[in-house]
Amino acid sequence: MAQRFRIVQTPLASVLMFLGASVFGALGQFLYKAGAAAATGGPTSYLLNPQLLSGVGCYTAVMVLFVAAFKRGGSLSVLYPVYASTFIFAAIISYFAFGTPIKAVNVLGMGLLVAGMFCMGR
Repeated sequence: MAQRFRIVQTPLASVLMFLGASVFGALGQFLYKAGAAAATGGPTSYLLNPQLLSGVGCYTAVMVLFVAAFKRGGSLSVLYPVYASTFIFAAIISYFAFGTPIKAVNVLGMGLLVAGMFCMGR
């Protein structure tokens, strides 16, 4: 029996939720790094660390946005590449928070990520 596949249109709201999830994901990475730097090594320095707890909150927001976006509809092959923009947002946050340089090769990689997201969405 032949299986039929249906083309699923991806709502703009779902794409925007994944874009928001990518911002929360990048912010969560920043908070984890900041929290790790502030931790002293004991269990309470991790469990009661405001930055680490905020990072967990960010990743909770990511999962909530994923579920809400999938509930509205859309293809995983369209939505998940949008989440790859997390790497772009993380580089930008790292530049402002830690002074990490963004080199020409990094910008090229970001451009390739955006091109890949565009191609995957087609």
